[in-house]
Amino acid sequence: MNIAQYILNDVKPLSINDAVKEAQLVFNQLTFSHIPISDNGVYLGCLSETDSHCFEGDKLISECRYALEQFFVRKQTNWIDVLEAFAQNSSNIMPILNEKNDYVGYYELNDIISIFNDTPFLHELGSVLVVEKGIKDYSFSEISQIVESNNARLLGAFISKVERDVVQVTLKLNNAGLNEIVQSFRRYSYNIVSEFAEDTYMQNLKERSEYLDKYLNI
Repeated sequence: MNIAQYILNDVKPLSINDAVKEAQLVFNQLTFSHIPISDNGVYLGCLSETDSHCFEGDKLISECRYALEQFFVRKQTNWIDVLEAFAQNSSNIMPILNEKNDYVGYYELNDIISIFNDTPFLHELGSVLVVEKGIKDYSFSEISQIVESNNARLLGAFISKVERDVVQVTLKLNNAGLNEIVQSFRRYSYNIVSEFAEDTYMQNLKERSEYLDKYLNI
């Protein structure tokens, strides 16, 4: 997916020779968590809003250079990796460099999140199912086979948690035969982490049936 259309240039990097109060002014006017800093067009890093308010306004940014955070992405970076970079750096702005390390603009977090919102995983109607299994025992090919053998479609899947050699996989499925899919996963020794209405309904029926059998055998 080409995300070049989301590159923005309306806010230019501040110079390393600007006063800190220039950065403070930008932060007061915008909702940025960081602002790019450059030296004669060469990107040096980002100054965070929090750090900018720790320094006197008349101080030069060059005197605070040690506080700059050196994060960025490339122009050709995949949007998933861009989203990861946002998360790792707790930023809502992401500087972009080309292959020559020239600053070419920035991404805003909301624009990249909107791309994720438009993917079938979130955009298509369906149900979310979370399953877990030992890290050495699960496979995406097996998960796909279980879903498709029940005449359902897998709209997306990702590893949402790894803990103590157990992997949780979050699945987005169309709603066809969801209970049958769940039972198939259980037969393949997957634990069902999430609950959904149909599965709860079947569990209630089972409990009532067991209660009725117990009552009739009194």
